[in-house]
Amino acid sequence: MKILERSWIVILIWFVSLTLALAVKPPQSDIFFTLTYLFGGLLVLSFLWAWLNLHWTRITRRTRSRRSQVGKYTEEHFVIENTGPLPKLWLEMRDHSELPGHLASRVLNSLPPHRRRSWAVKTTCFRRGRFMLGPITLYSGDPFGLFLLKRDIHLANHIVVYPPTLDLPGFSPPIGQVSGGDALRRRTHYITTNVASVRDYVPGDSFNRIHWRSTARTGRLIVKEFELDPMADIWLFLDLEKRVQVGNVKDPTPQDLTLPSFLRVLRDDASDIDLDPSTEEYAIAITASLAKHFLDRNRSVGMITYAHREQREFAQTDRGERQLARILDMLAVAHAEGNIPLAQVLAAETVHFTRDTTALIVTSSTDPEWVVATRHLVTRGVRCIAVVIDPASFVQEASTGRYERLTRRVVTDLVASQIPTYVVRFGDPLEMALNEANAQTVN
Repeated sequence: MKILERSWIVILIWFVSLTLALAVKPPQSDIFFTLTYLFGGLLVLSFLWAWLNLHWTRITRRTRSRRSQVGKYTEEHFVIENTGPLPKLWLEMRDHSELPGHLASRVLNSLPPHRRRSWAVKTTCFRRGRFMLGPITLYSGDPFGLFLLKRDIHLANHIVVYPPTLDLPGFSPPIGQVSGGDALRRRTHYITTNVASVRDYVPGDSFNRIHWRSTARTGRLIVKEFELDPMADIWLFLDLEKRVQVGNVKDPTPQDLTLPSFLRVLRDDASDIDLDPSTEEYAIAITASLAKHFLDRNRSVGMITYAHREQREFAQTDRGERQLARILDMLAVAHAEGNIPLAQVLAAETVHFTRDTTALIVTSSTDPEWVVATRHLVTRGVRCIAVVIDPASFVQEASTGRYERLTRRVVTDLVASQIPTYVVRFGDPLEMALNEANAQTVN
C-alpha cells in the first residue's frame, strides 16, 4: 500500500480534529467530533474502495503461440473483468515481461460492474532467446486519490524466439550422396523411393501409402513401408567458443518499434532483417538457415556445439519439421560461453564419421589448428565445407589489420586443402554470401 501526499493531509486533519474534540468541552467540541467522523469515514471508505477494486478483478492472459522467430511477431490477448458490484474508476496493469519491446501495460478507465475489457498486443521479435511473459502488477486507488494499492498477480508463461532462417537458393555445395549405395535398414514414416515391405492399414496412415494391388488381392487396405534413402548425413558444427567471438548485441531502438517496421514483419519479409553486429549472432543465423535449407530438401541433419563451458549441445541426425524445431530450440538459447577450441571439438566428435559424411563448419576462429583438424577429416573421406565469419568486419579499425591477416591465412589454407569455403562479413546478405558463385575453391 502506498499512502499518497494528500492522504497525509487528511490524516493530519483527522488527528487534529480528534485532539481538539477531546480537549474542548461541549458544545464547542461537537463540530470537531463531526470533522473527526467525516475525515475518519473518508479514510476508511477510500481504503475499502481501493482494496475492493483490486480484489474484485479477474485477469486472463492468453498467448497465441509459445514459439516465434526473429523478424516475426508474437501475439497476446488480455481480458480484465470487474466481478464486483462497484464500478472501477481506473485500473493500471503493469506487465513485467522480459521480451524486448513487449508493451502490454494498460490503464483502464471507468469499468462498470460485471463488465470486461479485452485487447490484443502484437510484438515484433527482435531478439532470440527464451523470455518470460509476465508477471503482472495491478494498481488501483480510490476516487479521492488518497490510497494507491497494488496486487502482484503471478500470471506468467514463457515464449521461445527462434533465430532467423533465411532462404539460401544459391547454396549448393558438393555434399555426400552415397549414390548407388544400399538403403539404410531403418524404417521411416517418410515416403521415399525405397519400399521395404507392406502391412495392414492402421488409422492415421496416409492414403498415398496404400498399395492398391495388394489391397485388391487381399480385400483389405494394405499400405507400403519405406526405408531411408541412401544419402549421407550432414553434421553442422557451430563454433561458440567465447574467445573467438567479436562484436556485441544491440538493443532494439525506438525506430525499430515504428509502424513501418511492424508492417514489414507482417509481410514476413525476412530479407530485411538486420542481424546484430556480432559474430555470435551471425553464426547462429547461418547455422539455422543451413539446417532449414537441408531439411527442406529431405536431408538428414544433425548439429553439435559447445555453447556453455564444457557442456555439449547435441542433436542426432534426423529429418523433417520436428528436427528443424529441435535445432532451432537449441539455437534460440545458445550463447558463446564455450571454452573448448574448435580443433578439439572436431577431433572428438568426428571419430565415428563414415566416408561421404558431410561436416559443415561455421566459425569465426582464426586459429589454424582447426584447419589442420578439418584437413585430417578430408583425408578420411569426410566431405567438409567451411563458413568463415570474418571477424575483421566486426571490430574497430585499430584491430582490423591483424584480423584480416589471420582470416586470410585461414581461408588460404582451407582453399589449398580443396575445402569449399564461404566468407561472410558484417552487413553481407546471407543469401548472397552463401551463394555458390561466392564459394572459394581451387580452380
